[in-house]
Formats: sequence, C-alpha cells, structure tokens
Amino acid sequence: MTAVVPSPSAPRVRPAPLLSMVRSELRWVFRRPRNLVGLGLLSLLPVVFGVGIALDDGPNSGGGGGDSSLISQVAGNGLVLPVAALSMAIFLLLPLAVSIVAADALAGESSHGTLRGLLLAPVGRLRLVVVKVAGVLALAVVAVLLIALVGVVTGLIVVGDAGGTTLSLSGTELSLPAVLARVALAAAWTVGQLCAIGAIALAVSSFTEHPLVVLAVSVGWLVISTVLTAIPALDWLWPMLLPTGWPAMADVLRDPVPLGELAQSTYRAGCYVLIGLGLTFARMLTRDA
Repeated sequence: MTAVVPSPSAPRVRPAPLLSMVRSELRWVFRRPRNLVGLGLLSLLPVVFGVGIALDDGPNSGGGGGDSSLISQVAGNGLVLPVAALSMAIFLLLPLAVSIVAADALAGESSHGTLRGLLLAPVGRLRLVVVKVAGVLALAVVAVLLIALVGVVTGLIVVGDAGGTTLSLSGTELSLPAVLARVALAAAWTVGQLCAIGAIALAVSSFTEHPLVVLAVSVGWLVISTVLTAIPALDWLWPMLLPTGWPAMADVLRDPVPLGELAQSTYRAGCYVLIGLGLTFARMLTRDA
C-alpha cells in the first residue's frame, strides 16, 4: 500500500492580535500633536471657568432653571464646576475633538494612502473598524475625564467647597461622596453622547477621503440640530435630535436625581451609535481596496 504524501500548502498568514492593534492605534491617537493640544485646551476650560467665577464679585443668584441655574451654583460650590464645564464643552468643544479623531481614523488614512494597505493586510475589515472605534472611544473618555478631574481640583482649590457640602439645584445639601458620584454620572453620560457623535463621524469618514469633509458634516449637523431644538414649531422633530437632551446634564445635581430625561437621551444616543456603526461596517465591508 502506497503512502499518501500531503502536498505542501501555502503558509497560513496569521492575523495581527487585536490587542496589539488597539495598542498601536492608541499610541497613534495620543502621540498626534493636534490631539494632545486639543486635550490640553479642554483641560484648561474648567480652570478658566473657575478663575472667572472666583474673580466675579457680582451677585450670584441660585434661582431660575436650566444652564443659568447650573452656572450660578458654581460660586461657593466648587464641585459643581466639573458638571458646568462638561455642560459647556459638550455643545461644541468635545464633539469637535471626537470628530477630529474620527476623521483621521478612516478618511485621514485614505488621504495618506495608508488605508489601502490596511484593507489588504490580513487584519480583517471588521477588526479594523473595531480598532478605529477603540481609538475614538479612548479619546472621548480621556477628554471627559480630564475636564471632570481638572474641574474637581480647580473647584476645590479656586472656588471652594462651601464647608465640605454642596448645595444641589433642589436646595438640599450634598456630601462630598454624593457630589463626586454625580460628577461621575455626568462624565459617563457625556461619554455616551460623544459615542453617538463619534459613530456618525466614523460613518462619514468611511465614505470620503477628505478629513475636512468629516469635520464639516459632523460639526454642521450638530450645529443645525442644536438650532432646530430652539424652534418651538419643530417640537415634533426634537425627539430625533441628539442635542435635545443635553440640558438634562444639570439633573445630576438635583436631589433626588430625575433619571427620565437622562435615560431618554442615552437611549437616543444609543440609536445614533447603532446607525453610525452600522453604516461604517457596511461601507468598510464593501469598500474597494
């Protein structure tokens, strides 16, 4: 009986480890000078805000509602500062930082000619998108944490802690652990909103080779959505607009915390994430190398 000798086969190319790819992407994101400059500027926001509040000798009223009530609470209540800074940054600065990274993730790679190599490499297109999503998410988390942490430190040092307690928007006193937990809630909620913006920016980035187009579309869409939320005649459209629920960040400083609008805005952001990532995956799976 003759033994069958197996024919030599082509060497199997093993895909790069996912964790290694994620680490490489994170190094690329956080070594890029403009990303570092952007993070530095974001961290200065609560410092400038806190110094401005500390130097303001005018009367500070705690009445009213919405953002004006939140800002007026900062005087003498330093731990309100990180929430107020996040509520200011989420309307433009944070979305701009996330959109820049999303624009570089795919459109930037394509404009530099490196995306073709990534599409031809044995890494898998779905894995490639996951790596890019990890980079955008990492910058969003770091940006929000910087504002929150710098805001807490600045609030305690520059503004003051009102004798160890913070006055809530409902008029009750909150202890230090309770306020820190609410700052953490505001930070986590903000990251969720930025995930929605990043997902939409990634979807746009997958359809173009020009990063500036991604920035124009992402920021333009955000500005138009914000303007539409201020038109009462279009209130039927508000439930579909992402910025509709952003004023709800002030609710984390109410006692007890009303979770209705926070949960609704989180659900809305989740829908945007699914739409954005769905379009991105579909585009990358069908994109020519």
